[in-house]
Amino acid sequence: MVRTPLIPRPVPGLPRGALPSGWVRSAAGTAGVTLLGLGVFAALAAVGLAPHPSFQLLVIAAGALLFPLRGRFPGPVLLALAVLTGLASGAGPLAAVAAYGLARRTVRVRRRARLPAAAAVLLVATATAAAPVVGPGLGPYGLALGLALAPTAVIVPCLVGTAQGQQRRLVRALRERGDAAERARLAADSEARTHERSRIAAEMHDLLGHRLSLISLHAGGLELALDRAAPELREEAVLVRRTTRDAMSELRQVLGVLGPLGRDAGPGVLTNATGTRADIEALVAESRDGGVAVRLDWTGPDLDGRPAPVRRAAHRVVREALTNVHRYAPSAHVTVGVAHAGAAVRITVRNGAPPGPPVPAGSLGTGRGLTGLRERVELLGGSFDAAPLPSGGFLVDAALPAEPGDAVVPHTAGPRGAGAAPGAEGGGAEGGAANALTLALGLGALCVLMALATAFVYGSAPRPDSGPRPLPRVGMTYDEVTGLGVVDNKAVRAAATGHEPPRPAGTAGCAYPFNGATESRPGGLLVARYCFDAGQRLIAIDRFTVPSVRDASPWETP
Repeated sequence: MVRTPLIPRPVPGLPRGALPSGWVRSAAGTAGVTLLGLGVFAALAAVGLAPHPSFQLLVIAAGALLFPLRGRFPGPVLLALAVLTGLASGAGPLAAVAAYGLARRTVRVRRRARLPAAAAVLLVATATAAAPVVGPGLGPYGLALGLALAPTAVIVPCLVGTAQGQQRRLVRALRERGDAAERARLAADSEARTHERSRIAAEMHDLLGHRLSLISLHAGGLELALDRAAPELREEAVLVRRTTRDAMSELRQVLGVLGPLGRDAGPGVLTNATGTRADIEALVAESRDGGVAVRLDWTGPDLDGRPAPVRRAAHRVVREALTNVHRYAPSAHVTVGVAHAGAAVRITVRNGAPPGPPVPAGSLGTGRGLTGLRERVELLGGSFDAAPLPSGGFLVDAALPAEPGDAVVPHTAGPRGAGAAPGAEGGGAEGGAANALTLALGLGALCVLMALATAFVYGSAPRPDSGPRPLPRVGMTYDEVTGLGVVDNKAVRAAATGHEPPRPAGTAGCAYPFNGATESRPGGLLVARYCFDAGQRLIAIDRFTVPSVRDASPWETP
């Protein structure tokens, strides 16, 4: 016998035939987001707004190492990435994706609000504290940088993730509700069929049972009468009585099929032993006593611990299959296989080709027995198959769930779309691709905003070599003063001669720069005087007004 393997149960959450490659997707996602962070850094470095490039690259590398851990430790990883974003804007894309994933998966509202708020506060605080060392240079500009990065790296991704998560949970709830409604509809249909079967069974019992009983009774009386009057006709009466008895037995079997699925009618009423190994062995022994060569192959534990519907279905499959063998291939070899492994029970009844001529097509049954078996098995969530073999025999194959409560009502394609794949919450493969493209474009836009915000803050911050030049002060040397642009001007010296106040004591010489002479009022000139001692040290800075002469315009006559 060629043993048919059990149907493997699919891994939850993994499509049939797919390999678990989550680490490959995680590595690819980490590499992609890290490249976006490096792109932000490169854009800032290209315009000269990325101070301490080695430190920023080190921060981005640390964020790339933490990023794959966001699935196991979403909260701590988000907080750590927020701190790294405050140190280097290139870590912003990593923090944005982590914030989006956390908000999308978090169900509790308080946790979904507290963690992003804490991450935003940490980002702003880190940017402010690190501004004098590795940032724009001043605390206020670091605060501005943190306030600009917090919305793009934390707040906006969290809002988008919250909306996506709520939509996903809503679609899942609607799908579960639709599945529950479908199960309720199928249960109602099954109950209606059960009631109709019960009604038909009652009518057949009332119409045919009494008549057949009368026929059997009269045939018995006729048999006794003919035994004395016409012994040669007694066999005909015996044949009528036996045929009537067989008809009553078959009627009881039909009533058992048409009756409610919760209880069997006829001589094979459900007991605690129905469907167990002893029961199946009894069915095999009855067929063997009837002249059929039957062999039983039982694998796994007994079915006595399984629910009654499973045991009843196993009993019906074996009994119906053996009945068909008695009818159409009584001389064929038959193998009954029962495999009970874990959460599945598989029953196979295989018969070889009969040695005699094939059964004529007109003598074949209607197939209603197999149809009833298929319906019974599928109502439990299993699968049923019955088909002739290429060798000329026949195979009945039924796979049953060991616990019917775990069975899922199969979806059927229809106008209502009940056959959608369980994972197609976003509208199938096309919807998932469109959603991924939208998220990728949104992340790219956030990276552009991060780069622009960082460039604006760094461009606005004062540089060490920018701002007004310092003014001369007392104590500077002559060279330091002249280095600040204070150079003696002969014209200004001439204007001050005779009008300047007394020079300070110890003065060795003075300088009268032109950039210190301004006209304070008509007829007056403000002059600056820088006096130095013998050691060329600035000892005094004086400003005084000297009279000025206003020349007439060339076209004016004196």
